Amino acid sequence: MSQNASALPSPMARSEGIALRRGVVLTLFSALLPGSAQVVAGNRRLGRWVLRVILVVIALVLVVGLLALLIAPLRNLLLGFLLGPIPLRVIQWGVLAWTIVWIGLIVDAWRLANSRVMSTAGKLISGTLALALAAGGGAAAVAVSRSVGSLAGLSDSVLVGGGSNKTNAGRFNVLLLGGDAGKGREGLRPDSMTVASIDAETGRTVLFSLPRNLQKAPFPADSPLHKLYPNGYYCHVKDLSDACMLNGIYTLGVTHKKLFPGDKNPGVTATQSAIEETLGLKINYWAMVDLAGFQKLIDAVGGITLDVGVRVPMGSKETKGGIKEWIEPGKNQHMDGRHALWFARSREGSTDYARMIRQKCVMNAMLKQLNPTTVFTRFSEIADASGQIVATSLPAADVGTMIELAAKAKSLPMASVSFAPPMIVTWDPDLALIRQTVADTIAASEQADIRATAPPQTASPSATATKAPGTPSSKPTKTAKTSKTNKTDNLDSICKA
Repeated sequence: MSQNASALPSPMARSEGIALRRGVVLTLFSALLPGSAQVVAGNRRLGRWVLRVILVVIALVLVVGLLALLIAPLRNLLLGFLLGPIPLRVIQWGVLAWTIVWIGLIVDAWRLANSRVMSTAGKLISGTLALALAAGGGAAAVAVSRSVGSLAGLSDSVLVGGGSNKTNAGRFNVLLLGGDAGKGREGLRPDSMTVASIDAETGRTVLFSLPRNLQKAPFPADSPLHKLYPNGYYCHVKDLSDACMLNGIYTLGVTHKKLFPGDKNPGVTATQSAIEETLGLKINYWAMVDLAGFQKLIDAVGGITLDVGVRVPMGSKETKGGIKEWIEPGKNQHMDGRHALWFARSREGSTDYARMIRQKCVMNAMLKQLNPTTVFTRFSEIADASGQIVATSLPAADVGTMIELAAKAKSLPMASVSFAPPMIVTWDPDLALIRQTVADTIAASEQADIRATAPPQTASPSATATKAPGTPSSKPTKTAKTSKTNKTDNLDSICKA
């Protein structure tokens, strides 16, 4: 009996062990289910109130989330609301406020375990656990709050709105401008101008690129610049090599900003109107990105993979030091932001028209390779890089629609047309040919969608696409010339991205 009695722990040791286990359990439960420790061993009223709040929030999120998954318009409406600067700021500070409450509940749970009766080792173990949970949760909350804050700043400064969500013949047309605010330039001058025409149902996309040196770009009759240039943007000078080009319309609009009262982006408005008139398309949204933002965005998503067909120099012979690096030909080359930027913009030994193709290859690669996991894991970096975008007329309310269409487009081939020689003469472009090419290419894209969705017996090459009212006919007009160069490039086959 005496031997068994001596084998048992002393009452104090047992009390210390019970207190340690109690402290560990209460602390863990408080971290996993805030308020539960208080319900069991502390202020039951406080614990029940916290649990009720948590259950209500969880139920609300589940119900709204489920409805959003099932109902696309509700999903887009919810996303648009959450992307507003005010809701985002509320979430940003709400996360921090809740974290303070959560940490307080953990500390209170450790207190309820009565650490005074614990051994020194028990106090160290339970205290370290509580501190680690509080520190880890606090760090995570700060990271989440920072990401939401970045998104709020992005929404406030970049999503300026003003675009139209009204489809044009069943399509969204988005103008993408790549600007260069380099030395010797006043403001941003768009050197890359591409219109993405997106089917509002399927997401199938066609890219139309216009060269920066296009001249005689017309202004619509309702443009204030039409009176100044009734026959298109043209200068009566001897040297037309760098005069009155399409990319100069941005500066023209800024110079004549008094003609655009109340417009915060007269340069973009002027450029958009000229491109609309040139292509015969009504543009819904525009987005302008500077070079620094482009490079950071590529880095933020972890780079892109491209097939490189020709050797591309990184630099210029005219710059100090000349060309020291090259992007060598090869398949499946992974590029960071710096290399991708040079691949898209390199001029040395190349033409503007070759650059147009390379730029669209980069855009195609980003669309195909960007995935939800990347966005989630690199959200802060992407938000910070996206802040380098000058602006976009896409309002927060329409972001969900564009994301949904982009997801659909990932699995579809992307067609591309570059309006460049020999199809057109840049100093005297055939506008009728350009507009007819746009109409024919869109009609062919929609025909592909009809063949993809039609039953086998009705999917034939002679099938005719049903066009919405206002869509140009795919039949050549009397003024449109037929050209062998009037063809569509499949970027999936060219870029292999």
